[in-house]
Amino acid sequence: MKPSIDTLSIEEAQKVFEIHVEEFTEWKGRPHRHNFFEIVYVEQGSGAQCINYHEFAFGPGNIFLLPPLDCHSFRIEEKARFYFIRFTDHYFLGDHKPADYQAWFDQMAYVLANYNKVPGDIIATDRERQFIIQTLKSIHQEYLLSDTYSEAIITGAMVSILNILARSIEHQYVEQANEVDGRYGEILRYVHRHLTEPERLRIPVLAEEFGISPTYFSEYFKKQSGMSLAEYITKAKLRLVETKVLHTDLTVKEIAFQLNFTDSSHLARTFKNAYGMTIKEFKNSGQQCCA
Repeated sequence: MKPSIDTLSIEEAQKVFEIHVEEFTEWKGRPHRHNFFEIVYVEQGSGAQCINYHEFAFGPGNIFLLPPLDCHSFRIEEKARFYFIRFTDHYFLGDHKPADYQAWFDQMAYVLANYNKVPGDIIATDRERQFIIQTLKSIHQEYLLSDTYSEAIITGAMVSILNILARSIEHQYVEQANEVDGRYGEILRYVHRHLTEPERLRIPVLAEEFGISPTYFSEYFKKQSGMSLAEYITKAKLRLVETKVLHTDLTVKEIAFQLNFTDSSHLARTFKNAYGMTIKEFKNSGQQCCA
């Protein structure tokens, strides 16, 4: 029996950033949800990780990304040693904010909106995996050292890791689409990168960009995606709305402005028509967890 929302424990980060190295022969914690992001690196051991009803085998070298509100537990088969990096959505605010924070966070929103399309270990290449592992270990050393320079060094390292995760998720998502048609994945990449630029998502522009007849483009896109281009764009923008609602303190008006909805009322109507609930109801809702 799956536990109800009310019976789930919600683990809260005590700081905006934490890193822990822990060993387990048995996972004794209840399935729980987070109020923080978590990067999990498996240094040794094996078993299965359960994320929102789905199990993924893990072994040495695996790296997982868990957004807030995703719930999980582990089933340990062989003694496991984990690195857990936990950070809240406020970590990159204030003194931790990258120079171009809005553009960077929008890229992270893309990651979170599409993460469930490619769950489990998401690292694309061994080179990237080794870079992340070494960077995680360096972050751990800086976290323990905690001198005048440590915060800035850790922040820069975290931005690098998250950018690699973004690239890996995008790569897998695009490759899945390219298995259907060689151009389709690249079209989706282009659409997602220009969701807030409607002039670049007009059919004549897309048709010229990808060498498809303007008169055939709409039919081609619907054949690949199962929906019209306009429907796909709206759905993709609403996935970003989900992420911004859950992981930022932006108002509905601010989100509507960022994603080029006419106004907050237009966004609210579109959201309710698609989800059958208001944005406030969505924000207050939780996700059920794995048994």
